[in-house]
Amino acid sequence: MGKKKTVYVCSECGASFPTWSGRCASCGSWNTLVEEREEKTAVRRIPSEASRPEPITTARSSQDYSRISTGINTLDEALGGGIVPGQVILVSGEPGIGKSTLLLQICSNIADSHKVLYISGEESAHQVSLRGERIGALKENLLVLAETNLEVILQAIKEEKPSFIVLDSVQTVYSQQLESAPGSVSQVRHVSGEITAIAKSLDIPVIIVGQVTKEGSIAGPKVLEHIVDTVAQFEGERGHAYRVLKVIKNRFGAAGELAVFSMEDSGLREVANPSSFFLAERPEGKAGSIIFPYTEGSKPVLVEIQALVSKTVYAVPQRKTQGIDINRLAIITAILEKETGIFLKDRDIFVNVVGGIQIKEPAVDLPVALAVISSLRNVPVPSGIAAFGELGLTGEVRSVYYTEHRIKEARKFGFDKIIVPASTQLEDSSLIKIKNLQQALEYLNGT
Repeated sequence: MGKKKTVYVCSECGASFPTWSGRCASCGSWNTLVEEREEKTAVRRIPSEASRPEPITTARSSQDYSRISTGINTLDEALGGGIVPGQVILVSGEPGIGKSTLLLQICSNIADSHKVLYISGEESAHQVSLRGERIGALKENLLVLAETNLEVILQAIKEEKPSFIVLDSVQTVYSQQLESAPGSVSQVRHVSGEITAIAKSLDIPVIIVGQVTKEGSIAGPKVLEHIVDTVAQFEGERGHAYRVLKVIKNRFGAAGELAVFSMEDSGLREVANPSSFFLAERPEGKAGSIIFPYTEGSKPVLVEIQALVSKTVYAVPQRKTQGIDINRLAIITAILEKETGIFLKDRDIFVNVVGGIQIKEPAVDLPVALAVISSLRNVPVPSGIAAFGELGLTGEVRSVYYTEHRIKEARKFGFDKIIVPASTQLEDSSLIKIKNLQQALEYLNGT
């Protein structure tokens, strides 16, 4: 018999403690320790042939590691060329954003040539079948298992030997070896570890769906993101037709890549050219609008940054953002006041990334500042101008990564003037190189 004991586990980092406290001593989060009962048993592990050292030059010689296509070209590109056998992908997103719909479409595409197992812990097999009928995903090779017991799931995987697995979602699955409830830190850690182990041992690629917290981060301990090979965030606003799958971590390709989809009655449709999709409804000749070549990977997308500056009627002026961090807007506003002498303390400022894309990279600083000034002065930014660059606290414009990719994408859509940091190495007449924010304003004043 194993010894049962009560521990307090942090829901953020997964650290465990013998007693409860208000703050986790490991990650510093407040009120995240939850009580759990666990049973530990001593296990003797005998080294197998698979665990013996071997030369790296021969490590993959006996296996066929050709990638499996998802049937969606932009998604294959975002993942680095497709899905690698044995790869474990964690997909997270807000409820109702379309995760299950997208994964069922992927399963249907792969089922044309491989056996696929779709494990649903949130829906019955009948409900999955109804959704599959709506989006045209009914295939003979697509097997559905409505189960939340980990031991039953592992047994089904060993018996069916599928070529591809989807687990929706990891928070609903529990193991009989643990007494804690499904979705607890210990259950999520154990379930994800067992699924990853069987995926690696049998070379079966697996997509795991992870729920998110109210703050938008992936629910469960941080170890969940460390275990898997790839982490993808499915984003989008319910009021918009588009959805974005952003690859945050990828051991088999570049991180920061994204794939854009459009939500339709028959499911999600890939958007092959997202830049034209986001620029289709851009207003002409309106103040407070500028184009920003956005990228967190090698594939840039042109998005519109809008700002609205108006006289405040409150004692404290409002600062609202959608698509960027509100703290970043506060910093940009302070830089504008200090370095350009523009008075904004009596103005409400609203900034929006059109389409609802969430941008965290610092290259958006310069476009936001220019959009705010354009709205304040009610002077439109010329339609052929795009901009990118990070702002320092002294007003200098700093270089950012993937400069060449951004410039190429902007030129592709007819932007003949691109405001870039002065440190940009490329030489071209279309580039407006600036050292600081004041130079950018002087250029716009002269256009």
